[in-house]
Amino acid sequence: MKAIPILVLLVVLALDAWVYTDARQRMRRGSPVSVSIGSLRVETPEAWLLGCVVLWVVFFPLYLAATGRNPFAHSSR
Repeated sequence: MKAIPILVLLVVLALDAWVYTDARQRMRRGSPVSVSIGSLRVETPEAWLLGCVVLWVVFFPLYLAATGRNPFAHSSR
């Protein structure tokens, strides 16, 4: 049963790596992913990675929403 927490950790780390890679590619193309919450501004790939590593449950959905990949948003098709 110890394999399940390790598997979850590996999935989260893989998603963190994806966020960093995606944010870095977007920055290189000239369209960085940027979010401001009060005085907190997240806009570099390193900041996104740190946010996801420290507080994944907040920063990963925030990244998805900031990039227009929010799976919970309703489309008007």
